[in-house]
Order: sequence, then C-alpha cells, then structure tokens
Amino acid sequence: MKISLFAPVALLAVVIAAVAAPLKTDAAKSSVSATFKQMNVPVEAKFKKFAAVIDYDAAKPDTAKATVDIDTASIDLGDPEYNHEVAKKEWFNAAQFPKATFVSSSIKPAGAGKFNVAGKLTIKGKTADVAFPMTVKTEAGKQVFEGTLPIKRLAYNIGEGEWKDTSTVADDVLIKFRVTAAQ
Repeated sequence: MKISLFAPVALLAVVIAAVAAPLKTDAAKSSVSATFKQMNVPVEAKFKKFAAVIDYDAAKPDTAKATVDIDTASIDLGDPEYNHEVAKKEWFNAAQFPKATFVSSSIKPAGAGKFNVAGKLTIKGKTADVAFPMTVKTEAGKQVFEGTLPIKRLAYNIGEGEWKDTSTVADDVLIKFRVTAAQ
C-alpha cells in the first residue's frame, strides 16, 4: 500500500525535474546595441538595461523560447544630451513606452550552433513580425546567444516629425545582441 501512495509523488518529482528552467542571464557579459547611420556615419548606441528570459535546452533546441525587454531610456549614445534627446516623444517616447520587447514564436535549428528565430518585436506601441539568424555556443560553461536583427526605424515611429527624413538618420537599424546565460 505504501508503494502505491509514493509512486505518484515520485512520478511528479521526475516530471518537475524534467521541465527546463529559464537560464540565468549574466548581465556583465551580455549586451544589446543598435547601429545606424547618421549623416552616413555609423553610430552605435548601447542599451544599459535589459532583461532576457531564455528557456533553452541544447538537447531539445526546437522547444526554446525567449523574451527580451529593453529599457528604452537606458540608451547610451556616448553623450548625456543625446541620450536625453532620444528618450523624447519624437524618438523612443520613453515616458509612455519605457520598454521595447521581443517575444519569440519559433527558434528552429539551422545547422551546427545556428538557429533561425522568429517572433514579435514591439517598440513604441507598434508590433511587427521579425526573423533573424542566431548562433549559440558554449564559453566557460555558459551558453552565448548572438545575433543581429535588422529593422526599419520608421516602422516603429522612431524618429517622428522632422526626423522622418532618412537623409539625416537612416531608416535601417541593426539591433545586435550577445546574451550569456547558464542554469
């Protein structure tokens, strides 16, 4: 009789242990940046604050999921005055839209250490389907996820009014990321 009572509990413990827990992000070894051209000169802006939740099991890569929240007011263009300017309504409108968010809908293997990622990107209240390649490798016992997501800034109303002119600030933006995480 005792065996039959403990069997369901033991089975539940095995099932719970088999469920992958999200990886813990190493913020000090992770980065998110945006690269664009202003007056045809490349500019890189780094986001100082972001949170990534990655559910990844190398043995079952097609079950992977990811969510990334970026604090739009944390953008650093290397000058406090510029940082203040891009937080304004015409650019990120950080007061009304404090976060840009990516949520994966699929992460599919595309060769050794390579994946095709699809999902939804929301910036400034505008959501669009996006897709991009990503690599995953192991460094010092941690998983390193790297990729570049190309977007059009005007699709998200980044740069309103006079800033819609793409001859000053190009429409093409590359969001680059490197996220280091472990169990």
